[in-house]
Amino acid sequence: MNRGMNNVWSLVLVSAIIYGALAILMGVVPGMVLSRTPPTVGSQPYTAQEERGRDIYVSEGCEYCHTQNVRPLKQDEVFGRPSTAGDYAYDTPELLGDHRNGPDLTNIGGRQPSKIWQYIHLWEPRSVVHGSIMPRYTWLFAVKPKADPGDEVVPIPSGFGPTKGVVVTTTQSRDLVSYLESLKQVSLTKRTGK
Repeated sequence: MNRGMNNVWSLVLVSAIIYGALAILMGVVPGMVLSRTPPTVGSQPYTAQEERGRDIYVSEGCEYCHTQNVRPLKQDEVFGRPSTAGDYAYDTPELLGDHRNGPDLTNIGGRQPSKIWQYIHLWEPRSVVHGSIMPRYTWLFAVKPKADPGDEVVPIPSGFGPTKGVVVTTTQSRDLVSYLESLKQVSLTKRTGK
């Protein structure tokens, strides 16, 4: 009986060693290699406001429906050039996503550079994209009877805004839109000289 227990513990020990070695080989080593990847020439670290916006992006679960990884496929060309490892040098963790229920946002700051459009889209997506399945993010804004001096009023299209009052941005909505505006792909021709 004691010999049988020794065989079980030997099996557990060998299995743990193999599992640990594979975890290091498949998880840790690639992460270490990729962490040394230099940023794409021309890309910039996030500002404090963009970092806060990225945190909101994560907390609202945006990466569940939007990817930030342009694949080297013909149908992905509408989103920008294929992504490279250097594009994610300032992203920890990388928000690649694995579902594309909404469009890829890798280059949304270049494709849709209007912050007013972004605000309206966050307030009521269907007001600018008919048939959108994106939820509304109205809690990122304030509704006031009238705007105070210094308020940034969002020009919500008729029929999509509150019945009384005006929609104004908040720190959260401004931070999130700042992050979305920062999502611009840098041309690789700067690096290759073409």
